Amino acid sequence: MAASAVRRGLTLAPPVAFIRRIPWTAASSELRAHFAQFGHIRKCTVPFDRETGFHKGIGWVQFSSQEELQNALQQENHIIDGVKLQVLAQRPKVLEGDQTSDEE
Repeated sequence: MAASAVRRGLTLAPPVAFIRRIPWTAASSELRAHFAQFGHIRKCTVPFDRETGFHKGIGWVQFSSQEELQNALQQENHIIDGVKLQVLAQRPKVLEGDQTSDEE
């Protein structure tokens, strides 16, 4: 079913939150712990800069369902280490043509 949706050029939107303004003192474990209150976290990514060794202040949290993502987005204040995070729904990717995806 997902492959046919992809062939038609429809969007596939996994329940992913894009997080900005992550304090440099926080790691992916703190991000995961904070967002676990909204549901099961399938994946939590905080990319690091190879040159500085610090993370880039952004990250992604993938939830198990859209409902869990919506619960996190409805919360007004997400604060880690005294810093208010900016939490957005990740924009869905639009796949064109005959591309397929092997994601769950």
